[in-house]
Amino acid sequence: MARIGIQYEDVQRAIETLIQRGDAPSVQRIRDVLGTGSFTTISDHLREWRSRREENRDTPLPQGIPERLQDALMGLWQQAQEEAYEGLSFYRRQADEGVSEAKAQAEQAQRYAEDTQQRLAALGERLDATLARLEEKTSGLARTESELHQTRALLEERDQRLQMRDTQIASLSEERDRLEREHHQAVEGLELAHRKRLSQEEARHETAESRLMQLLDAARHEKAEQEKQSRRRMEQLEERISRLSTQIEEQRRGLQEEERKHRDLMLHAQQTDQLLNESRAHNDRLARDLSERDKELARVRTELRVLQERAARAPIPPFIY
Repeated sequence: MARIGIQYEDVQRAIETLIQRGDAPSVQRIRDVLGTGSFTTISDHLREWRSRREENRDTPLPQGIPERLQDALMGLWQQAQEEAYEGLSFYRRQADEGVSEAKAQAEQAQRYAEDTQQRLAALGERLDATLARLEEKTSGLARTESELHQTRALLEERDQRLQMRDTQIASLSEERDRLEREHHQAVEGLELAHRKRLSQEEARHETAESRLMQLLDAARHEKAEQEKQSRRRMEQLEERISRLSTQIEEQRRGLQEEERKHRDLMLHAQQTDQLLNESRAHNDRLARDLSERDKELARVRTELRVLQERAARAPIPPFIY
């Protein structure tokens, strides 16, 4: 057996049910009330119902009613229509103004969001460049620290050499003291046993002392030369260390400045993100306000249609003479 489709009367009853609920009739709501039916059929019947309602809106009053009552009813009907149209026009103007204002605010928020995104992109590029410079400064600082480490190693090696020289000088001094002691002992022994060879021993002693003094003078001269060279090298190394320290301090100050700029950029980016989030929240609030106004306008229109239909279906009271 063929299935019977949705009829116009079914759609009309569903529309009346929705109007009684205070809901605006739509294809989906009518289908929810009926529980079945195709969207095309329901849309055709809804369009027919609206067409009939528009045709019946200005239907003249039935004939046979006394003229006074007819004039009174016509006046009341016209007054009701005028009031309804005025109310509808007011709510429509108010809704249109709200929609225009919301659209303008939404466009402004969209432009602000686009500007903010562009600024974020520029800040991202600047941040990448700053990070690149920071990495370059860091590598330069590492190289400088490596050079400083090498310089310190050279200084330690030079100190070790100086210590070796001091050890050698101390050894020569001890050797000289030992020779002097042995010399004095030999002189004392020979003085008692060999007075006759005093002059010869004295000459030999003088010769040995002369040679010893020459050795000491040579050692002192060599030590003085080494100390001069060491001082010159020390001064050169200290000057180089001073230059390296100055360069390191400048690089550290530059690195601190770059870090400060990086922190400023990050703070600015966070503030920009916060402004973007606030703009989006404002857009969401505007969208919700617009939706609520649309719902209010639909409710007012529905109430107006219900009043018009009730007025059209209201029975006319009998005329009493």
